[in-house]
Amino acid sequence: MNRNTLDFIQSCIATIPDYPKPGIIFRDVTSLVEHPQGFHQTIELLKEHYQSMSFDKVVGTEARGFIFGAPLAYALQLGFIPVRKPGKLPRSVLEQSYQLEYGEDCLQMHCDAIKPGEKVLVVDDLLATGGTVEATIKMIREAGGIVEHAAFVISLPDLGGEERLTAMGVNVLKLVDFPGH
Repeated sequence: MNRNTLDFIQSCIATIPDYPKPGIIFRDVTSLVEHPQGFHQTIELLKEHYQSMSFDKVVGTEARGFIFGAPLAYALQLGFIPVRKPGKLPRSVLEQSYQLEYGEDCLQMHCDAIKPGEKVLVVDDLLATGGTVEATIKMIREAGGIVEHAAFVISLPDLGGEERLTAMGVNVLKLVDFPGH
């Protein structure tokens, strides 16, 4: 990947100190998608990386995974599957719980969205601890899907998400790393 393009993408991501609480440094990916060239180059880089690989579907996690997953699926001429919070999908769903810092949350996906044996690329905006994407991968695998790749625009490597996903047999692509949490 072109270092100048990656540096440009990183420069489009706003850093907000002490949000949502003191001591947190928030990386605001919405500033990237507001920038036409930054957004376009992000999708192009992802497309160039994955276009020679074989996938049947792209899965995006709620909510910012939709922002990058849907246009990538379009660019790769694949279907897009949204993974949502509970109560947002109208048909029968698979469900997977996962741990938060202070409690538990849940994700859902339509039961019929992925057929056994389909190869799936998982996309999200940010990789921190990896809990959300781990739950997503478990659901996809429960449906019989094959997940070997996950893509992220931003990674916070200090939080261990990449190691968590690698331990599941998933190759992780991250466009930009930011230190800290």
